Amino acid sequence: MKKVLFTAIAVFGFAFANAQETTMKVGAHVGLPMGDIKDYSSLNLGADFTYLWEVADNFKAGFSTGITAYTTKEQEFRTITGITSTFQPIYSTTKVKGDTSLFLPLAGSAEYSFTENIFVGADLGYAVGLAPDGVEGGLLYQPKVGYQTEKIAITLGYKGISQDGGTYSSVNLGFAYKL
Repeated sequence: MKKVLFTAIAVFGFAFANAQETTMKVGAHVGLPMGDIKDYSSLNLGADFTYLWEVADNFKAGFSTGITAYTTKEQEFRTITGITSTFQPIYSTTKVKGDTSLFLPLAGSAEYSFTENIFVGADLGYAVGLAPDGVEGGLLYQPKVGYQTEKIAITLGYKGISQDGGTYSSVNLGFAYKL
């Protein structure tokens, strides 16, 4: 872990020292949950902040943070409350909606531009679990492809937060304004 942290600090230090052009993006994303979480979550929403430095032609690196939330679906539970005279069960149905899972992503970010407008990128880091109490953080990974102009960026990506026993994941559409 110390080697990974040292390497990340060295990369960011190199980026600071050689930064020619910086890009700051503030935006939002919306996504459809997939995989392990899709049965329990109906939507992924969040706000994003990215700061990038040009480290080579067409290549930028930096960091990304923000907030991301997985809203919960209403779950239906049935319990047997009795038995009829023909030995058929009588059910009682209870609907329960759980708490939204909230994460603070802290990640390194990189983008490569194929043209002035088309780019691919990835974020890699850790998502800190904020709510509800007891939600664990996990490894964050987010490959993406995007279209950008001088002032805006639109991305399509896959976000995964890998934890012991499962993954929060979604396909996201993001919009960012470049400052």
